Formats: sequence, structure tokens, C-alpha cells
Amino acid sequence: MDGRLGLSRENLDAVGFGWLLQPMRDVLFWLMCVLLLCIVVSAQDDQSGMSSQPRSQDQGGAATGKPHSPVRDKQNRVITAGDLVDGAPVVFENLTVKSRLDSFLHQSGTPQKKFILETLGSGVAILDYDNDGWPDIYLLNGGSFDSVKGKTPAPRAALFHNNHDGTFTDVTAKAGVTNDRWGFGIAVGDCDNDGWPDIYVTNFGKNRLYHNNHNGTFTDIGERAGVALGGWSTGATFGDYDGDGRLDLFVAGYVKFDLDSPPIPGSPQMKGKYCEYRGQSVMCGPRGLAGEPDHLFHNNGDGTFTDVSVKAGVSDPSLHYGLGTAFADIDNDGRLDLIVANDSTPRYLYRNRGDGTFEDVSYVSGFALNEEGRAQASMGIAIGDYNNDGLLDLFVTTFSDDNFTLYRNDGNDSLTDVSYPARIGESTIPFLGWGTVFLDYDNDGWLDLFMANGHTYPEADHYDWGTTYKQRPLLFRNLHGSRFEVLPAATGSGLADLLSGRGVACADLFNDGHMDLVINNIDSPPTLLHNIVKNGNHWVGLKLIGGLGSPRDAIGAKVLITAGTMRIRQDVISGGSYDSSSDLRLHFGLGASTSVERMEIRWPSGKKEEVTIPAIDKFYTVTEGQGRVQEK
Repeated sequence: MDGRLGLSRENLDAVGFGWLLQPMRDVLFWLMCVLLLCIVVSAQDDQSGMSSQPRSQDQGGAATGKPHSPVRDKQNRVITAGDLVDGAPVVFENLTVKSRLDSFLHQSGTPQKKFILETLGSGVAILDYDNDGWPDIYLLNGGSFDSVKGKTPAPRAALFHNNHDGTFTDVTAKAGVTNDRWGFGIAVGDCDNDGWPDIYVTNFGKNRLYHNNHNGTFTDIGERAGVALGGWSTGATFGDYDGDGRLDLFVAGYVKFDLDSPPIPGSPQMKGKYCEYRGQSVMCGPRGLAGEPDHLFHNNGDGTFTDVSVKAGVSDPSLHYGLGTAFADIDNDGRLDLIVANDSTPRYLYRNRGDGTFEDVSYVSGFALNEEGRAQASMGIAIGDYNNDGLLDLFVTTFSDDNFTLYRNDGNDSLTDVSYPARIGESTIPFLGWGTVFLDYDNDGWLDLFMANGHTYPEADHYDWGTTYKQRPLLFRNLHGSRFEVLPAATGSGLADLLSGRGVACADLFNDGHMDLVINNIDSPPTLLHNIVKNGNHWVGLKLIGGLGSPRDAIGAKVLITAGTMRIRQDVISGGSYDSSSDLRLHFGLGASTSVERMEIRWPSGKKEEVTIPAIDKFYTVTEGQGRVQEK
């Protein structure tokens, strides 16, 4: 080799560089050692199927994390379907059958899930549509290729009226909210400030805006209002971004999908890419598919909306794959900012400038990527002040083989990924998360975290990926704002149920002072998890009614309660979770405190108001500007 390269000792000595020969040989020797080691490691990874990185980004399916080894419990069950604990305290009991919600069956394409359109599932909303003081439930349904083409009837959505006795009655046909389209997301808000909640539904195809007629029925005014769109919409949220007292509407777009030429391995649009997971063929996308833009609709106050997406700076020209989204005041400046959880692409955080436009602070805030500087396949988003410091924090569910991510709000547009210090990161890696909410399940004054889970690939049950298609939900108990602990899944309880979970919404469904949950499961009946915790902790529930300058349902309001040593913040938020909308009433756990020393309301209009809470363990209504509460 030295002769061919002209590096003989004689030649080097002749030009005075003989002193270089030995160091060069040493460098070459170590380079060859490193190369040989890399070859050996690569060969071992290929045999085990457990390389430290995905085999190829072009063959990664929806996953953005690296493959992990399976985690099993003591009975050798995969952790997503195991780790059940006999005798553990029961937090939630499954009341689906007793409540009569089991009459609803979600349907989405075929069981094989060959196409991404069939895998996302649908959202759920909890709202008091008839203003009787009891939360009702609206469940979206899916569809099929044939139903979209009009060859078969479309699966119908379902509105369940709360009977005040633990049961619900299907009133969908009477209410006129069957949807009859392939449904995905729901947002609830009083669009016309008439005191009655309206419902926006996103679909594959045209969306709907159901106007509440005040008599138990709704009328679809989506086309007339200018918000029907088309294509494939997912998450939606209402919020008064410009402070004119009227609710505006943001709608996230997902991917462009052609029923007549769907993406399959080898199809022209995929070119063999993004249709493989851990070496196995799976449905294609979302990566490799063209995305849909996002839309911001300004409320004109006359029953119509104007698309101001581009002018406002939130149209998503990069065409990321939007899913969960919500308006919320992240920087505490009194203006609603906009959060978007994007699938397999960086997330968005738009800061409201106050002039009708938004500034994209996704990267500078730290929210776009995780602490490793990597984009995640984000599905759902929860918003709440988990450490009681007066700032809203963000939590995002992600794809399997990646941890769910908790962002602590440090103020000044700065969010820090604290998933691992908070003890959430490691235990969530095998799960594929969707709907998620902050809720104080034990009324101790600290927001806990719930998430519904379920895989997109039915193949998960056929390969040793360390995960399952149906998965148990997760509940993390907040340990006074410093970290979280996973609540054990008591055998036979609601936390032990294996579900194909998607949308999640929460509310005190039975008006007993405890927060319950509803999960919309893909290809299955829903799940109603009734909270049966009995620990003596106290609570207060609030319904806010906005006055002049605020939306009537007070979306965007924030309330700060002082009880004992705690100062607790809750915000009225439409949307969030995964394509779902929770009860707009606010729920405050008070722990052992037997009184509320102070309650401050910051209304969307900008007004601040202090109101006295006369007693605990009750629901109250507060109307802006009246300076008092009314017991419900």
C-alpha cells in the first residue's frame, strides 16, 4: 500500500518527512478499528431488529422515536396490556353499560387499517346543550370508503342527554346532529352569544357548524357561515383572539387523501417510503403525504366567518399534519395564543401580538421539538397549571417508541421539557397516546394527568414490538407540582380496561364533585369512567357567563382561587385533548381547605373581578360585572 501511494520510507526520508510515517500508520490503524467496530455493531442491530435509530427515516411509518426493547410485567405481559394490580385502590369504574352509552358503536374503515384515513378515530364533547345544569355527551363516528362515496349509509354520531340519574338517552335524531360524514374533531362554543352552546364538527369532507336552536335541536349552518371547508380537518378550537367579544374559530388540517388513489406501498405518491415500521409493512403516512393547511376564521358577528389564516400568520404554509389544538393564554398577557400538536412534524406555538396577527414562537419557546431537538408524532394536548405557579403548562401525547412530553412554562415565552424529571418520560414510551386532559381526580388541589391510548397498527399484536393494539389508559397523580407517579391499574377497574382509545373529554357528569371521563374508542363502544374516589377533600365548581366585551360562554377567562396555602388556576378552554372538547365549567379541588379565601376572575374583556365564594362543595354561576355568585 505504501508503495502505491508513494509513501515508502525512502521517499519520505528523501523529502524530509520521514517523521510522519509512524503517526500516519497509527491513525490508519485506529480508523480501521473504529470501522470494524461499526460494522460489527450494525450487523448485531440488524439481527436483533433493535437498532438505536429507525432503520431509515424513509421507512419509519408515523414513528419519530427509536425502537425500544419490550417491557413486561411479572406475569410476562406486555406493559401496555399488563401491570395490573390486584387489590389496588379503584379510582374509576367503567359505567359504560349502566349509563347506556354502549348503544353507540364507533366504526372506521376496515379492521385491517390499510389506510391512514381509517386509523385516527374520532373525538368526543361534553356540553350542556339544553342548559339544564347537567353535562351531556356528543360522540362523533367514523366512516368507510363506501359511505363517503354514498354506496352505504354513513355511521352516525350520537348525542346523549343526561337523565340526572346516572343514565343517558340517545336524542341524536331529534336533535339533528347525526353528522353522516366521516367525523374526526369537535369544538364547543357559543358562536352567536345567545347563551346556548353550538357545536363545530370536523370531517373528511365538509365540516359542520351546528347552531343550537334553544329547543333541543340544532341546524347545520356551516356552509352559510363559511366554515365548511373540505379536504381533511381534525382538531378545532373556539377563542376570541382579537378581543371583540365574539368567538373565532381555528381548524387544523391533516393530510390530502384521495379515495380513488389511496396511498399504499409502491403507489406513485409514496414511492416505497413511509410504509414500514420496524421492518414490517404497515399503512402509509402521514410522512410522505401532502399536508392540509390550517384555517383561522374571524367571527363577523352576523352569523358568518371570514378566513384570515394567511393575514394572521397561522395558515401553516409548511403543511404540517395538525391534530390537537387549542386557544389559551400561555404568556399571561391577556390575549389568547394558539397551540397546535402536529403529527410527525414540529409543533406550533403562536404568540398573539394583539393586532390581529400571531408570531410563530414554536422554536424559540422550546415547544416545537423535545429536549433532544427532535420532532415528535404529536396527537393530543392537555393544558393546565400543574405546579400552581400561575402559568399554563403543556402536555403532549405521542407515538409508540417515544415518550409523552411535559412542558413546564417558565414565563417569557420559554417552555422546558421536564418529562423525565417529572417521572413521565420513561413509563410512557411503549404507549401510543391520543386524548389527554389535566384534571384533579382526587380534589387535592393539584392537577393530575390522564391519557387514552391505542395503536394505529393492528400488526402490533403480531410482532414483538413491546406494545399492543388495544392499550390501557394511564393516570398520573401529581405530587405537589414536583413530579408525577403512575397510578396502579387495579384489576377489574376502569384503568385496567384495554381500549382502542382516541378522543377524551372530562366533566363532573353526575354533579357529585368528582371529575369523570369519556373516551371515544375506535371501532368500539365508548368508555365512561366514573370517579369513585372518596377521601374527604373539598371542591368548588364554577360556570362563568361573560358580559359586555367577552364571549357569552367566557371562553378564554381565567380564574385564580386561593385556598389555604394553594393558589390554583383554571381556564375556560374549547377544544384541546385529541379532537375533543371538555365541559366548559371549571372544577377546583381544594384539598382539606374548608373555605376559599379569595377568587379572582380575569375576563376575556380584560376586566378583573373578585368574587366571594360563600361555601364549598357546591356549584356556582358567576356573571361578569355582577360581583357575586349564584348557587346552582
